[in-house]
Amino acid sequence: MSQQVKAIRLEENGGPEVLQWQTIQLDAPGPDEVCVRHKVIGLNFIDIYCRSGLYPSPLPHGLGFEASGVVEAVGANIRHVKIGDRVAYGQGPLGAYSEARNIPGDRVVKLPDEVSFEEAAVVMLKGLTVQYLFREVYRLKEGETVLFHAAAGGVGSIACQWAKALGVKLIGTVSSEEKAAAAKANGAWEIINYSHENVVDRVRELTDGQMVPVVYDGVGQATWETSLKCLQPRGLMVSFGNASGPVTGVNLGVLAQHGSLYVTRPTLSTFVPTLETMQAAADEVFDLVKEGKIKVEIGQRYALHEAAKAHEELASRNTMGASIFTLE
Repeated sequence: MSQQVKAIRLEENGGPEVLQWQTIQLDAPGPDEVCVRHKVIGLNFIDIYCRSGLYPSPLPHGLGFEASGVVEAVGANIRHVKIGDRVAYGQGPLGAYSEARNIPGDRVVKLPDEVSFEEAAVVMLKGLTVQYLFREVYRLKEGETVLFHAAAGGVGSIACQWAKALGVKLIGTVSSEEKAAAAKANGAWEIINYSHENVVDRVRELTDGQMVPVVYDGVGQATWETSLKCLQPRGLMVSFGNASGPVTGVNLGVLAQHGSLYVTRPTLSTFVPTLETMQAAADEVFDLVKEGKIKVEIGQRYALHEAAKAHEELASRNTMGASIFTLE
């Protein structure tokens, strides 16, 4: 049975002004789909990339990859969830910025009773990102020292806590003393305020000249060269985001100059391609939330129709922790 719902849509790429609050038609879910009535929707930097066209998609389209809510209807082939179940998702087609939507069933995971809708809407995309960064791309071991850029952001706040739970010394970069305090409170071992400290020199000092085996860089263009200089010989540069713009025109010879370095540009979808891998990764995140080892820090809450304002504030880099849209 079809219904009408409110959603954010865009008909052209551009700034926050292209986001439109529209009424759209929502059909009954297909045989392999689940209809989710949203409670909370996550806001992520990738949403800005999709809006601007950095990550192009056929227009018109919606936005958002991450949300939590209640199952409203299921397709004929869906067996792992039923109407009324609490669920969440962090991957899938664009369209989370809506009151309700249909999503492929293999992207939807059941939500434990101990995890709230708000927590779930934050940890699905951001938490799963840290899960694949720390457990799959480079499996961190107790006692290691790593560098993580933007340590006070939504992903960074979870990374600080997860690193502490693993016994890993995370050096986080931030832009202000307020953000430094937040990252430190979340478990970062040491903080570098790049507004007035030299990141490479400070990493060298903190590691007694050894530098780090891995750098996690979601900033992109502005930090690319700095990240390479912070690595040990044969170290791994993990470039997983473009907050300052994409890394382009890379000369591979630079990797040799800095000591036979490795570079990877991973995406979450590669690491959770099936329902089984998605549920397993989500369960690892949910367990840490239930144990209190990851506490979700929500710095900003918005109504969904305030999406343009939310995008402006996220892009300004003045936000702290995670940002969400609430529908209750």
